[in-house]
Amino acid sequence: MRAPALYSAAGSLLLTALAGVTAPSAGGTEAATGIPELHGTAIAAARAEAAGIDFGKCALGQDMPGRMQCGTVTVPLDYAQPNGKQIKLTVSRVRATRKDPHNSKHEVPRQGALVYNPGGPGASGMYFPLVGLLPEWKRIAGAYDLVGYAPRGVGRSAPLSCQDPKQFFKAPSQSPTYPSEAYKKERIAQAKAYARGCAKRSGSALKHYHSLNNARDLDVLRAALGEEKLTFMGASYGTYFGALYATLFPTHVRRMVFDGPVNPDPEQIWYGNNLAQSAAFEGRWADLRKWIAKHDRVYGLGDTPQEVLRNYEKARARLADKPAGGKVGPGQLQDVFLTAGYYDDYWPGRAQALSAYLKGDPQPLIDIAGPQTEAAAEEENSGAVYTAVECNDAPWPTDWAVWDRDNTRLARVAPFETWDNVWLNLPCAYWPAPRQQPLDMRTAPGALPPTLILAAERDAATPYDGAREMHRRLSGSVLVTERDSGTHGIAGGPNACVNGHLDAYLLEGRLPLWRADCKAHPEPKPGAPRSRSHASAGGRGLGAPRGGAAY
Repeated sequence: MRAPALYSAAGSLLLTALAGVTAPSAGGTEAATGIPELHGTAIAAARAEAAGIDFGKCALGQDMPGRMQCGTVTVPLDYAQPNGKQIKLTVSRVRATRKDPHNSKHEVPRQGALVYNPGGPGASGMYFPLVGLLPEWKRIAGAYDLVGYAPRGVGRSAPLSCQDPKQFFKAPSQSPTYPSEAYKKERIAQAKAYARGCAKRSGSALKHYHSLNNARDLDVLRAALGEEKLTFMGASYGTYFGALYATLFPTHVRRMVFDGPVNPDPEQIWYGNNLAQSAAFEGRWADLRKWIAKHDRVYGLGDTPQEVLRNYEKARARLADKPAGGKVGPGQLQDVFLTAGYYDDYWPGRAQALSAYLKGDPQPLIDIAGPQTEAAAEEENSGAVYTAVECNDAPWPTDWAVWDRDNTRLARVAPFETWDNVWLNLPCAYWPAPRQQPLDMRTAPGALPPTLILAAERDAATPYDGAREMHRRLSGSVLVTERDSGTHGIAGGPNACVNGHLDAYLLEGRLPLWRADCKAHPEPKPGAPRSRSHASAGGRGLGAPRGGAAY
């Protein structure tokens, strides 16, 4: 591919950027690593470095405290054609405070920008810079500009859509644990229609929304921020394309944190990971029922996990017969208890709502489970990006018999989430765009600076095996495990041990020798749920799209 003629200021930057781009790593194919795309990334990064980001006032309602600034960075839609169509990604920033929260007279040195992605796919990180207001983040906020952004397709960043947002919420919905053949046929038809809608609304651009391009966009953002090397924190799905970045651009990495890692094994992307996720949610659902049973005096839902399950199924049957408030059926009940599988902060509120409903007061359940139609456009967009990225990233089974066989077997031992996860991802069986081949990401010893992996042992959204696999593949990485805990995303949360390792790494570059363990944070107490302060609070895990689990 012939490089375009750039003006002189960018010309030297282009040569520097090209020199820093790595050759395809072992195990990767040219289709995956993309030699033209690597060169296109260098060209786009050089342009971005020359242009910078013109930060200014954020959109109305986006910055309540008033310190956050917003801007845009331009990236190619197709990195193989860097002179072709361009799209703009929205970016947010709060400057480093330079303050030491423990010593007001001490000014700390600025260490550059910390870029964050909350996962999804389909989540926006635009609100991330506001975490600097929270106590757990003040030391990091003193040393770093906190930078969030909306990845391609999300929010105002060349947004994707697959259906009319007015048709997005289907409430009340049934969501049977053991679907009939007739119900399966209905959901197959819906999946085919949804895939067609994605193609119709996005056209030929649809194929360019995938994880490799998310990694390339991250390098352009790095350059636009004026950072020679990237300091990055990714949560959940953000760990996957963060690891892609580390594989493609290891010489551009300063420090990287992977919080709640996805299993990066190419064989698991994404069909296998979704099966593993459904199996893991069964264990987390058991954890929640055990906790509710422990507090039977408060909730009256049974003093054994089995009795709690019977009461849950009783509520499902009632809601199937008569939806609460006309809009909360079994599907909506399932959704709110699925989010409790992500974060134990939600356990008290979910248990209280279920208890009140069975005692004759449906309002608490309606309040937490009823569809919020004012958020329909945002949720539809988020779901569209989730689907496009996962479907574009890798081959999926195209024969329904494979899905039916694998998930029928799994549902016998893990019924809680299995079929809802099928319906979420089934459009990928009928996807109209070409698929990427997942990169077999591995870094050679010494090629990548030491990185930090954080994982909870009982995480259901990204099962712990994924953290171990990420640890094996990223040479020099260190794994910190929160034992006997299942919170999805543990950075900046209630565990002081975890936060100590995070601060030591980001502020001083210090890591344990190879791996370390932290005790679990305390279980929630019955009553009002505590507020969550960790960065992933803005991620897709808080609202799984259309009844299924996200990353």
